[in-house]
Amino acid sequence: MNKSVFGKSNWTVLMLFGLVGQIAWSVENMYFNLFVFETVAPSLDTVTLMVQLSGIVATIATLIIGTVSDKIGNRRKFISIGYIIWGVTVALFGYMSPSLTASIFNMDMAKAVAFTLGAVVVGDCVMTLFGSGANDACFNAWVTDNTKSEYRGTVEGVLSILPLAAMLIVAGGFGILVSAMGYSTLFLILGIVISLCGVVGIFIIKDSGSLCGSGSMKDIFYGFKISAIKSNVPFYLALCLIMVYGVACQTFMPYLIIYMKTYLGFSVIEYSLVFGACIILGALINLYLTRLSDRKDKTLMLYMAAGVFSLGLLLMYIFNRGSKISLLITFGVGGFIMIVGYILISALCGSLTRDYTPSEAVGKLQGVRMVFSVLIPMVVGPMIGNAINRAKNIPLPDLGSADTMTTMYIPAPEIFLAAAVISALIFGIIPFLRRSIGEKNEA
Repeated sequence: MNKSVFGKSNWTVLMLFGLVGQIAWSVENMYFNLFVFETVAPSLDTVTLMVQLSGIVATIATLIIGTVSDKIGNRRKFISIGYIIWGVTVALFGYMSPSLTASIFNMDMAKAVAFTLGAVVVGDCVMTLFGSGANDACFNAWVTDNTKSEYRGTVEGVLSILPLAAMLIVAGGFGILVSAMGYSTLFLILGIVISLCGVVGIFIIKDSGSLCGSGSMKDIFYGFKISAIKSNVPFYLALCLIMVYGVACQTFMPYLIIYMKTYLGFSVIEYSLVFGACIILGALINLYLTRLSDRKDKTLMLYMAAGVFSLGLLLMYIFNRGSKISLLITFGVGGFIMIVGYILISALCGSLTRDYTPSEAVGKLQGVRMVFSVLIPMVVGPMIGNAINRAKNIPLPDLGSADTMTTMYIPAPEIFLAAAVISALIFGIIPFLRRSIGEKNEA
């Protein structure tokens, strides 16, 4: 194979496992939350806890499995087998319900609701364990193993669009299909698709020829050593950018669909149209911008990306009143601008971290990447977002007979303002990143 290009077989693996993996994560991040809110109890506290514990489990799984994949010199088995089990856990998730719990354990409904809320949190953590081991640890390491700096921006640009494509499929298609088929059927179908993807991977994934077994389990802590940080300053500063961006995203993202359904009053079709238009237009623009990043200074482009992202969030905060038509247009405009910045920051930061990941430590640095990109954002972001939601205490419309143990409030527009303020911190980190890259290149 020509090593100067990514190659058709590698593109096939990247598109298949990247897209299916991102669809699975989008379902977890968006529809697992909505599933709990609508079918178990309208508890934003449970949604917040589920996101936070998922981030912790994802980080631990990536630290351990990424290091093990380095040690034995094999990514393909972990990706394939992990996807197979991941699919099984997703398929089972939709069958959790208070009525089933009450029937099995002979509980009254109030206790069954509480038990089921705990069960969905545990179930989400189990799913995350296998998903992160396969996708975050090994698939991401596989991409780094098989790319070179001269075309990494293009590859990263495609990777950064896949989460948005997944969001388009999930937010649009799932919303409509859930109304027609129910959560359990949709989760079952998705689980089968994920598992089949793992089976296909057994036959089509090939590890990089440069990958060989190295290191030991002590390497779990490699990325946290002072010596590793001093030797790879640009890598860690890029991770700091990802952390700030991630906290901003997780301040509003877990509550986004719930916000559109409850606060803005959008129907499934309406929020699907808004999502679809924003994602398609944002992705098309970023196909050009991310290719441009291979020829331009990525750190300078980060200023533009952060500014666009912050502006979009501010507009999403401002546009929360008016007629349904005006809201669909104005909130959609804000969402489109946010999405453009969202994709571009993700692509630029992802490309920079891969550029400055030492080739001999790809697997064992996936864990420290997860601390910055998943653990801190998924613990801190929802904490900030839900603190704002709780403080605003906007009541849930049409409570009906909802159980009094639930939070009874809905997401507030101020979560977008908070995210915009947090994202502005990116501007303070970029100069240090630029300086460290210059010093690294001169050394």
